[in-house]
Formats: sequence, structure tokens, C-alpha cells
Amino acid sequence: MLGESSHELRRVHPDVVVDVIAFTERHADSLVDVFRGYARRLVVLSSGDVYRANDILFRRIEGAVDPTPLSESSPVRERLNPYQGLPIPEPYGFSWDDYDKLLVERAVMRDGSLPATLLRLPMLFGPGVHDAAQRRFFSYLKRMEDRRSAILLDLRTARWRAPWGFSGDVAEAVRLAVENEATKSEIYNVGESGGRDIESWVRELEVAAGWKGDIVTIDRPCPAPSLPLQLNLEQHLNMDTNKIRCGLGYRETMSSREALETTIAWDREHWPTVIDPAQFDYAAEDAILSGMSGGSS
Repeated sequence: MLGESSHELRRVHPDVVVDVIAFTERHADSLVDVFRGYARRLVVLSSGDVYRANDILFRRIEGAVDPTPLSESSPVRERLNPYQGLPIPEPYGFSWDDYDKLLVERAVMRDGSLPATLLRLPMLFGPGVHDAAQRRFFSYLKRMEDRRSAILLDLRTARWRAPWGFSGDVAEAVRLAVENEATKSEIYNVGESGGRDIESWVRELEVAAGWKGDIVTIDRPCPAPSLPLQLNLEQHLNMDTNKIRCGLGYRETMSSREALETTIAWDREHWPTVIDPAQFDYAAEDAILSGMSGGSS
């Protein structure tokens, strides 16, 4: 916790403190307690999972889907601790039962003497992620590296739109927030523009990876990499990033093609040692593909 080093941190008297690992309300309270009166402002990384749309996606609540793209003023979750009880590894020294970026946001924004800027991040991809489960495009890339002749997607997955962002571009958003005093007490969505669906991303990945297979979509349930049936994929999660683009001049640092090529090159050099075989049931995929009389998109 920050309290253990509070004296040393306060001696720095920083203008801006950037917190990339405030995952719980306790983390956020500690951050504010340590730097109140010693720093001028905070920049805190939050997440798009604060939006109510995430609860609709995971069927934690019922009702009509929220319209997208989600803006900074879109409804946020009413339910707290969204991952409570889920069997998620805990690599950061805290319990996922306590995780909630919504509580983090509230904690850092309620003290006007230490204004905060919140950056709501998308689903990240890029170099540096060692956990195969967190490599956003790994399930597709592995199939390409295994020289599969086709990647099979159900239509609901193929048409789903999520917020994405290359790690280098997110770093650029952090830089802009740090250097611009006008960002204090503001909230910004960060991520790619355009809201492309999963199939569009996989097609770009195909080109970046130099893969020559087919992407096949079918209007029936499919195994992974199609998303689980229990998700309500009528609820998209893509976010509106006009505020940070127009207000701070945010732009991607490279094209999405270059970002994917960079990600692929790193993945190939750092192939994960632990891979969930349930995510690569090629026999089940082949059974569906061989029984099709058409349907290739």
C-alpha cells in the first residue's frame, strides 16, 4: 500500500501523480490520503466496465440494451463489485471481490482539494502481456500460427463491437492528461474510433499476420473463439472518444495495422507457456466446418 512509503512520496511534492493500479476503493482512498496537500492533481486509470452496459452484457441486470457508442455521460453501473465470486487469478495482490473502478472513480473525485482526471480505458492489446488469457487477439493468432484453414465465428460474436486500444496509444492519452491542466476533474473515454466489430478486427489481424485462411461466420452456436452463449451480445460496449480527440487533440500513435503487427511480433517472441486447451477445440470446429454446405462470409 502507498501508506508504507507515504513519507518518501510526499517529499517529492509532485505536480501530477499517475495511478495505473488503483483497483479498489481502499487503493483510491490511500492514494488521496497520501497526496492530499502534497500534489496538485491526479490522473487515474479507470475502465469502460463502469458503464451499465457491462451489466447488461453479462446479464447481471435485465432490460433494454444501452445505446452505443457509450459517452462519458452514459449510465454507469448501479451494482458494485462486478467480479465478486468469479474464479479469477489475483496477480496484483488484491481480491477481485473488492475490485470496482466505479468506487475508485468516486473516491478520487470527491475531494476537490486534489482534483483528478479519469481515463476510462478500453480492452487493451499490445506488447508486454504475458498471460495468454489477457492477450486480446491470441485466440485468433494461435489459429493462424497453427495454419488452420479457417477461423469459425458465430454471427453474434462476429458482429459484436467492443472498445479496443493499443497500449502505446493509451500511453499517449496519459501523456496528454498529465500535460494539460484543463483535464482536472474531467472524465475521458480512451480507445480506437469507429467501433469495428470482431470480424473486422480478425480480418485486419489476418492481413497483419500474413495468414491465408478463411474467416467463416455461421448463424448457429460455435465453440471458442466465439463468445459464451450466456453473454447478451446485443449489448455492444464500443465507446465514444470524441471528447479526448476534440478537447486534447488525441490521435493514435500508429495505424491499427502497425499496432497489430507490433503486437503479433511481440507475441511470436513471447509465446505463452500455459494455454487453455478448451479454447482450442479444433475437432469441434472441424466438425462444424465439414458439415457446412456454405456460409463462408
